[in-house]
Amino acid sequence: MEYPTLLPRFLKYVKVNSRSDEHADRFPSTEREENFQKQVVMKDLEDLGLSDVHYNQKSGCVIAEIPANIDYDAPVMGFLAHCDTADFNSENVKPQVHENYDGESKIQLGDSEFYLDPEVFPNLKNYKGQTIITASGDTLLGGDDKCGISELMTFSEYLMNHQEVKHGKIRLAFTPDEEIGTGASHFDVPEFGADFAFTVDGEAPGKLDWGTFSAAQFSLDIQGVNVHPAVAKGQMINAVQVGIDFHNQLPAHDRPEETEGREGFFHLMNFDGTVDHAHLDYIIRDFERDGLEERKNLVKDIVKKMNDNFGTERIKLKMNDQYYNMADELKKHMEIVDLARDAYKTEGLEVNEDPVRGGTDGSQLTYMGLPCPNIFAGEENMHGRYEYAVLESMWKTVDVMLKMAELNAERAK
Repeated sequence: MEYPTLLPRFLKYVKVNSRSDEHADRFPSTEREENFQKQVVMKDLEDLGLSDVHYNQKSGCVIAEIPANIDYDAPVMGFLAHCDTADFNSENVKPQVHENYDGESKIQLGDSEFYLDPEVFPNLKNYKGQTIITASGDTLLGGDDKCGISELMTFSEYLMNHQEVKHGKIRLAFTPDEEIGTGASHFDVPEFGADFAFTVDGEAPGKLDWGTFSAAQFSLDIQGVNVHPAVAKGQMINAVQVGIDFHNQLPAHDRPEETEGREGFFHLMNFDGTVDHAHLDYIIRDFERDGLEERKNLVKDIVKKMNDNFGTERIKLKMNDQYYNMADELKKHMEIVDLARDAYKTEGLEVNEDPVRGGTDGSQLTYMGLPCPNIFAGEENMHGRYEYAVLESMWKTVDVMLKMAELNAERAK
C-alpha cells in the first residue's frame, strides 16, 4: 500500500541532527538527540492523537500508546525505533530523492564525487522502478533508524484513522543511544508494559532478525617507558610497539574483513599511542556464548603472559559484556517469531532469517524480559555516506506491521 505522508515525514526527520556520542558523560549522550525526541517525535505523536505520550527521564525514551479497539484481551505488542544516528557526519543532511531508479545506473550523491554503484552495491539492482533516497555525499542519511521512526508514525496514523483494522493495545518506544550500545540498558520494561515487542531497524524487505552476535568490548591501557632513542637499548618500552605485539597475538583471520556467516571476530576499533602511553579499544563478537567466553579468555591470557614477561602490570585490561545472542532466549517464545513470519508471508515476502552479524536493542531487551526480534525497515548501507533507503520497502514495513497487529488480535480470540 502507498502511504503519502511517509516520505515527507522521513525527509523532515533525517534533516535533524540526532547523532549520539560514545564519549559523552550524559544520558542521553547528546542534547541534540534529546531535543529531537522531545521537540519533534513527541509533537508528532501528540498531533496524531496517540495516548500516554510522554518522555521517560529514566529511560531516555519517548513512550506512546495506540489504544485497543477490541472488546477482549490480547497480548500487548510493542514496537521500538531508535532516535540517534551513527558515528558519521550528520550535520546539514541534504536528502536526495531519486524516483523510478532504472536498476543499473550509478546514483550520484548530490554534487559530490561519490556514487552509489550497483556493481559495488548489488542490492540496488533489486529496486528497478522504485524510489531511492540518499544523502549528498558528505553525510550519512540517517535512515538508520529514521526509517523506523517514520514507519511507526505512519503505522500509528493509519490505525488511528482506520478503526476497521482490529487490534489490541500497542505500545511504542522511541529510544536513545542505540548506536553506542548504551540506550537499552536504561529501558524501563515494566513501565513500557508490553508482553513482547519488535525493533523496526532492519534492512531489506523479508529480513527477520531473531539471532544476533553475543558481544563484549575491552580496552587496553599500556604504560611505556620513554627515554631518548640514542640510549634506548634495554631501557625504552615503546607502548605503541607493545600494543602491536598484543594485536599480533590475536588470530589473524578473526577480523571483520576476513569473516562472514557465523564466524566471529576481534575488531580493533581505535589505537592511540605514543612511546609513553597507548590506548586500544576492541570489540569481540561470536554467535555462541561459549565462543565469546573463549575469545575473552584468550585476551586475558595474552595480557597476563605479557605482563608476566614485563614483571609488572604494564598493560591494564578493562572488559565487559555488551549483549548476548537473543536466539537463545527467543527459542522459548517462537510464537512471537511465528507472528512476524506469518505477516511477512501474508504480504508476499520471502522470509530471510539469517542471523544478523551485529546486535539490536532487542538483543539486550530480550534478556531483560521483553522478547524483541527485529523487522526490516528499508535502510541499507548504514553508517556512512553510501547509506540509502527505499520508499517502497518502507511502505512494505508498514504493511507488515499492520498485518502483525491484526494477527495478534485474531489469535487472542
